[in-house]
Amino acid sequence: AFSPSRLSLEDTQQWSQSLERLLESKYGLATFRNFLKSEYSDENIEFWLTCEDYKKIKSSFRMSSRAKKIYEQFIKVESPKEINIDYHTREQIKRNVKTPTLHCFDDAQKIVYGLMERDSYPRFLRSDIYRTLLENLAADAAK
Repeated sequence: AFSPSRLSLEDTQQWSQSLERLLESKYGLATFRNFLKSEYSDENIEFWLTCEDYKKIKSSFRMSSRAKKIYEQFIKVESPKEINIDYHTREQIKRNVKTPTLHCFDDAQKIVYGLMERDSYPRFLRSDIYRTLLENLAADAAK
């Protein structure tokens, strides 16, 4: 549950400036994830967040096991959370995870970010979830 005292109308309005702004906000990210879950398309944000975590890995041993996991979960055809990327990128990642680097998912992450930016993000801004939140905060602010 959101506590309106922690979340300001101004902050929430800023989410509509850019997807980047939205994802930088802890609440924004949580709200966006809930929205995507509600329309069964949260694999993109899950993949994006997983990549952000992956890039913080320091040990090559952990990198290797995580890269395989990410591949199995998001990249492989018919994987449980298969993301929508082109054949070429998929094949490239398949090769890269054999000797992974911090950047082996960058291309896929860019594609997924672009998809969210063009597709789910505009839908989010029009969604009841976002609109209701704004209305509630505006009503609180007016008190």
